[in-house]
Order: sequence, then C-alpha cells, then structure tokens
Amino acid sequence: MKITYYGHACLLVETMGKRLLFDPFITPNELAAKVDLDSIQADYILLTHAHSDHLADAESIGQRCGSTIISNYEVAAHYGSKGLAYHPLNHGGKAKFDFGTAKYVNAVHSSSFPDGSYGGNPGGFVIWNEEGTFYHAGDTALTMDMQLIPMTCPALDFAILPIGDNFTMGYEDAVIAADFVKARKVIGMHYDTFGYIKIDHAAAKKAFADSGKELILLSIGESIVL
Repeated sequence: MKITYYGHACLLVETMGKRLLFDPFITPNELAAKVDLDSIQADYILLTHAHSDHLADAESIGQRCGSTIISNYEVAAHYGSKGLAYHPLNHGGKAKFDFGTAKYVNAVHSSSFPDGSYGGNPGGFVIWNEEGTFYHAGDTALTMDMQLIPMTCPALDFAILPIGDNFTMGYEDAVIAADFVKARKVIGMHYDTFGYIKIDHAAAKKAFADSGKELILLSIGESIVL
C-alpha cells in the first residue's frame, strides 16, 4: 500500500488499484498550501466525521473525480443529496468494496457540520484486503473499544492515529492505543495544524520507540509504501 500525507488527518491510500482519500482538509490548511488539489485523484472519499477540518474539500474532489463517499449515514447522505455516489455505514458495520472490506468503528469525539447541523456519530475505519490491513482512527480519545479491533478484524499492518492532544488523544495516549489495537507501526496525524495541537516531534517519536513501536511523521506531500 502506498500512503501519501496531505496534512492534518488527510491521507491518500493507494491499494488494489484504487485510491482511498481520507478526511480531505487541504485548501484551508496553510501548511498544505503547496499541495495541488487538482492533482489529487480519489475513487473513494472516506470521512470519519462532519467537522470542517475533515471534509472541507470532499465535495469539490468528489464532484471532479466522481468519487464514492463512505461515512456514517448522516454524512454520507449529506453528500448524496449533492449528487455524489455514497455508501453509508454505522458503528460495527462493514461492507465489501472493490478495494476490500471497510469497517466503521467507534471514536470518542463530536461531529457536526460547519453550519451546526447534526453530523451523526464520529468513527474510524479499518480497511483490509489482500495487500494488508490498516486502521484510520479519525478524531478520537483513547477508548477501551479499541481493544475490540484485533478481536474482530485481521491483524493490523499499521495504524493511523491522532497525536496532537487538546481535541484528540495526545501521543502518550496514542502509544496505549497502539497497544490496544496491536499495531507496532503508526503514522501520526492531527498534529501541528493549529496552535492548540503543535507537538514535540522528538518527544513523540521517543515515546513510541520506548514502547517498542515506530511513529512515522510524514511531511506534507510525502509518500511511503507499507
């Protein structure tokens, strides 16, 4: 799987010949100013919740690429009303797609659209196929529900976890989350974008290394194959 980081919680995962774009917040993100939005292609756009810093560019990319939106019912139906293809999921549910299986799992956070309307319950995704398995946690606190993931899904090859604190768990809790989901390789997200969530990169990496895990902090626009 090839993973490209576009800042904040936005990552593109290329797998099984398909392009899965998670939580596209690029245009309003000053740190992602050099990203060419029109160059991003997405077969699917997976949205963890309705906050603007996770779906700012979903409609424009989805319309341009003809993407299918995958999210909770409320978010998915919102984009369906705008003419985009969509597939709704809810907590604990999974569905098979041409890229593999996607399961919508619990997240402890909040969720509302920019206008304040109800955005359903927040979540994360576990994706698996012949190439591997990974977990995109979305915005979440550390939660005991994470321990259900290795009980109900194939073993993870890597996890994508928020580490910025303040609005989500910080890197200290993310180390525990990695234990709960049994992931030894973690890509960090949801950090540095705003003043509230700036982190000490060296301290974060050391916290993971001290627990026998690897924290990968990608530069915006950087890709890695896992």
